[in-house]
Amino acid sequence: MARYHKLGKIPQKRHVQFRNSDGKLYSEELISTIGFDSVYSLVYHCNIPTAVKEIEEPYSVAPEIAHPENLKSRKYFGFEVKAEDDYLASRKTLMVNSDCQISLAAPRKSMKDYFYKNATADEVIFVHKGGGVMHSLYGDLPFVTGDYVVIPRGTIYQLEFNSDNNRLFIVESSSPVVTPKRYRNDFGQLLEHSPFYERDINPPTELKTYNEEGDFKVMIKKNDYMYPTTYAYHPFGAIGWDGYLFPYTFSIHNFEPITGRVHQPPPVHQTFAAAGFVLCSFVPRKYDYHPDSIPAPYNHSNVDSDEVLYYVEPKFMSRTDVVEGMISLHPLGIPHGPHGEAVEKSIGKEETEELAVMVDTFKPLQLTKFAASIEDESYYKSWVH
Repeated sequence: MARYHKLGKIPQKRHVQFRNSDGKLYSEELISTIGFDSVYSLVYHCNIPTAVKEIEEPYSVAPEIAHPENLKSRKYFGFEVKAEDDYLASRKTLMVNSDCQISLAAPRKSMKDYFYKNATADEVIFVHKGGGVMHSLYGDLPFVTGDYVVIPRGTIYQLEFNSDNNRLFIVESSSPVVTPKRYRNDFGQLLEHSPFYERDINPPTELKTYNEEGDFKVMIKKNDYMYPTTYAYHPFGAIGWDGYLFPYTFSIHNFEPITGRVHQPPPVHQTFAAAGFVLCSFVPRKYDYHPDSIPAPYNHSNVDSDEVLYYVEPKFMSRTDVVEGMISLHPLGIPHGPHGEAVEKSIGKEETEELAVMVDTFKPLQLTKFAASIEDESYYKSWVH
């Protein structure tokens, strides 16, 4: 995140002696990205962060692929994902390529028995239902329905939920998730034409320091393997930190839509960027205001992208039979467009109440066996009258 933040106690200068009241040195850790060339933070631990008691035999968490190649438009019923107590067990991968992994989760219980770290991917968790607090060494980060929770790779965290009714749409990215470059100036500040502003981005609010010794289980995901790892000290034992690398939330409801006289292309909805995909927010907005405008989108051939839409609300102007939590996939290589009479019906309408999250990938997605279990297999024929 191109924004400086700090919490807790830190020394005046970096890489100098910094001691507690008993004279013991705090342990300084640099958490950097893209080597030493991108954003980073400096963290000061009560104890060394390298004290590992045990690393158990890793096990595979690679998703089973049902369709390594795909040309069909597809529809999935996301709310058919059954709720499960455990957070990690509840995460079900639907689509994957070398740049990203797209999953759904419906966890019932908070994470109490272990911590979790994704070592090789940034995570964007869209909170469709539920709320709570993300705990990490950066501090407490509250989240509510409608929030994107953006978690840099390497962050050890726990999710505490307010209830057992939670629905999450999760994107894992093998490259850093950032704000779109065209919305930033040379210093990283969001520009005036950006659809959101730094005030809309919420960093961790309160740092709680756990200076504890014991056995602390951290489930570390590295690529497609999970490594159960036991640390000697509590992972949230930071006395302070500062820098530009930290988790944060951004509400989809704070995305200010960009409209025009005629239909605007999907990039106006872009919210985040990564090397292999973009993530967009479709929010309630006024329609086009040219006297002969057609609010419904034109037909589109995905020459370079697979388009994934996650429908937060059961309203979407260009689609029929939309239900809450539904996912559509429109792959590159074949055109897609509005359903049935959606084009004619849109003419004369002044606004839409749609709410959806879109991921456009730059490489084809492979589809998992789990995805097949919640699929409407007839969807690709739904444009035939």
